[in-house]
Amino acid sequence: MPIYEFLCRECGSFEQRRSFAEAGGPTTCPSCGEEARRVYSIPATKNVPSALSSAMHRAEKSAHEPEVARQPVGGEKYRPGHGGHHGHGH
Repeated sequence: MPIYEFLCRECGSFEQRRSFAEAGGPTTCPSCGEEARRVYSIPATKNVPSALSSAMHRAEKSAHEPEVARQPVGGEKYRPGHGGHHGHGH
């Protein structure tokens, strides 16, 4: 049976073995008996190749701190409505 992490508002986190069928439901804290909810976290990446680990880190970071795109080399700015057609044939 897999081990899952749960969080009690009073006592903090603890681990508990549960079947897959019971994995998502709440449980009771072994210390105080209050209801505790499962904590969902990303899998451990200690043995993941560094390129994949870096990509996962960038994806997680971008969800909270999106990167700002820089102006293209040459200083040209994007102008909505002015793209593509240099001659209008007037």
